[in-house]
Amino acid sequence: MDKVWWWVMDIILPVVLLLALIWLVFLRRSKGSDKTTYDATKAGYAEEEERRREGTDGL
Repeated sequence: MDKVWWWVMDIILPVVLLLALIWLVFLRRSKGSDKTTYDATKAGYAEEEERRREGTDGL
């Protein structure tokens, strides 16, 4: 029975952990398109620039 547990720990658990990590990577990937990301970044920079010009960026 000891050999079965070692086989489980040496083979099965690393495979399960690898599959879980791969699943998490795909789960956390951005779901937005490149254009959506670009537009959001551009809007964020414009808002930051506007705050800088108004002098309220330190708030």
